[in-house]
Amino acid sequence: MRPLRLHLSDFGSFREPVTVDFADVDYFALVGPTGAGKSTVIDAICFALYGTVPRWGRENVISHALAPSAVSGKVALVFESSGRRHAVVRALQRDAKGRVHTKEARLDELDPAVPVTAGLDDLLGAVLRPVAEGDAVTPEVQRVTGLEYRFFTQCVVLPQGRFAEFLHAQPRERQDLLVQLLDADVYELIRQRAVREEEAAKQAASFARNRLARLADADEAAEHDAQTRLAALRELAEVARNELRALRGRDDALAALRQERTAARQRLAALDALAMPPDVPTLADAVRQAGEAITRMTAEVARLAQAEQQAEDDLTRAGDKSALAALLAALDDHERLGRSLAAARAAAESAATAAAGLADSERAAGEALAGAERARERLRDAHMAADLASRLKVGEPCPTCLRAVTELPEHRAPAELGAAERALKARRDEAERARNERRRAEIDAARIQQKADELGGQLAQLTQRVSGADRDRARHDLAAVEAAEERLGKARRSTRTASGELSRAERRAGELREKSERSWRELDAARDRVVALGAPPLDRTDLHAAWASLLNWREKAARAERETATGLAADLATAERERDEARSALVTRLARHEVEVTADATPERIHETLAGSVVRAEHRLARVKENRLQAEELTTHAAGKERESRVAHELTLLLRANAFERWLCAEALELLVAEASVTLHDLSGGEYELVLGDKGEIEVIDHGEAGLRRSVRTLSGGETFQASLALALALSSQVAGLAATAARSLDSIFLDEGFGTLDPATLDTVATTLERLAGGGDRMVGLVTHVPALADRVPVRFEVTRDARGSHLNRVAP
Repeated sequence: MRPLRLHLSDFGSFREPVTVDFADVDYFALVGPTGAGKSTVIDAICFALYGTVPRWGRENVISHALAPSAVSGKVALVFESSGRRHAVVRALQRDAKGRVHTKEARLDELDPAVPVTAGLDDLLGAVLRPVAEGDAVTPEVQRVTGLEYRFFTQCVVLPQGRFAEFLHAQPRERQDLLVQLLDADVYELIRQRAVREEEAAKQAASFARNRLARLADADEAAEHDAQTRLAALRELAEVARNELRALRGRDDALAALRQERTAARQRLAALDALAMPPDVPTLADAVRQAGEAITRMTAEVARLAQAEQQAEDDLTRAGDKSALAALLAALDDHERLGRSLAAARAAAESAATAAAGLADSERAAGEALAGAERARERLRDAHMAADLASRLKVGEPCPTCLRAVTELPEHRAPAELGAAERALKARRDEAERARNERRRAEIDAARIQQKADELGGQLAQLTQRVSGADRDRARHDLAAVEAAEERLGKARRSTRTASGELSRAERRAGELREKSERSWRELDAARDRVVALGAPPLDRTDLHAAWASLLNWREKAARAERETATGLAADLATAERERDEARSALVTRLARHEVEVTADATPERIHETLAGSVVRAEHRLARVKENRLQAEELTTHAAGKERESRVAHELTLLLRANAFERWLCAEALELLVAEASVTLHDLSGGEYELVLGDKGEIEVIDHGEAGLRRSVRTLSGGETFQASLALALALSSQVAGLAATAARSLDSIFLDEGFGTLDPATLDTVATTLERLAGGGDRMVGLVTHVPALADRVPVRFEVTRDARGSHLNRVAP
């Protein structure tokens, strides 16, 4: 892990935002007064990665991260690890109760194409992919850096007062750190892979052996047999070629004979198929009779048509039937309207009389209503007078006459006013009913009178229309017209019947003529089918005679064809027998060579079967050769997989025990202690060296005490710092070369304080060692120191100061 950019905002004593650029720094020092906040910068790196700081004690304590007066804060770190660039951001928030919580935590992989000199926002914004958020950030940081938090603080960040943790650690704890640093877990993965490879090799070898066992005909004898059979079949095919050619000749001769026989049979069949249709002898008489019937029916239709025309003329002279019917209907309507008019006038007179009576009732109801209103008013006045009298006082003016009251009047109690009101309402309802009844009666009388007037108008019109008409004469004329219509209908039906019979006769005659023509065509077609056989020409005057002539010739030609067919049958039987004997001899010869064909196989089928046998023999020979080659490959493959299985098994046995891990860590620790011993020898002026004890503990050789070996815990504070520094530098220098993979590399080391206990000579040695460690350019070295002599030798210095506004950081020139 190598820092590129660190940003702090309200973190610890840094209350104002500050960004530290490490992009071009290999060796730097954080300098400044005690309490200025130098260690806070290292704390910010540790907090950004793991969410905690060694100085805070417990790992889950984050309240110290936020400046006391701040409500929120943020730490962002851009770093590179194993060739990839990442950014980790942690934001803090103080709640209403003063408790500090992590508001945001995220880890992103960044685009390395963005220059490291770009602004912080540009660096943080170039996200290739989000890696983790929230609680998952710390585990992902451990995966990316390859270090757990407890090991990070032992070999990358060496905080104040904790330089000696790795030096004083128990052997098991040092082994855990070395297992992680050296990526020794990979050997367990190798062992597991070896187990899988062993099983896979065993299965592959077993599969190859099984396939080898299933291979048949994979030896030299099988190949010799296949070659022998192929040679015999090829020789047989060469011999059979001439015999098959002869068989094809015989088959061609048989085909020609069969074709001749078929042609003779077809000619005979054509002759036998000639037959006179059964209706030919009577067809001529039927045509003649049909013509005579048409002549007779045509004359009858003409007579009936003349009778129909006479009936139409009689109907025309008889008069207009619709006019006569309309006149009779008008006479009937005139009589009916007369009766209806008399009834309507009587009803109108009765309605007028009823309306007059209802008008009298309406006047009586009005007078009763007026009387009830007067009685109600008189009773109301009586009530008012009684009320006024009850309020009069002797000596006061009367409100009516305005004279002084000398004596109080006496009034009897008036009747109830409500009874008068109810009587008035009853009279009013009666008057309203009388008025409504009178109005309805008047409306009905007017409607009846209007109906009577309408009937009178209609009757007057009909009277003008039927004036001078005679009902009996009209009835007589109408009956004459209907009789003429009846005669015309009967004539028309007779004409239609005769016309239908004529049409049917004409159709029958046409059918007979068409049948006669068709019979001639059939005769011509029958002759055409046998004209090639010598059929004679036909007489076109008589259909029956023509058929008889053709059938006489047919009898003679058929006898000649039957004699020809008999001779062809005898020749065909002889040829078939000779062909079958030759084919049987060839089939027998083929069977002796295990080439099976049926007794009736054609030459083409025999050739195909024999050729197929040759091809199968060739394929069998090729398959035997292929099986032999495959058997050799399977044998070689199985042997190779069995060797691989044995090698994987041996590797599994070698890596199975935990002793390998202990041995590996012990060897690595021995190398680390050896290099640290050289550094400590230089730092101590040759007084001390480091060695491993019998139980894996680190011991110191004290040359000032004649090479006495004693525990490193007996060293003084300054001596312990020297030994711890030497071991830390050895870890930083050697871990990349000792790791099982190239992924492990301690690209940075940060040393916090501890240099003030060194004498000038030792300090010079430490400075030289650190310069050599950072001089390669592949490792960042950071110091937190108060020692000017050491700080002056560091090429890059970040000065940390503190005032009332908090801590401040500035990069200063050396």
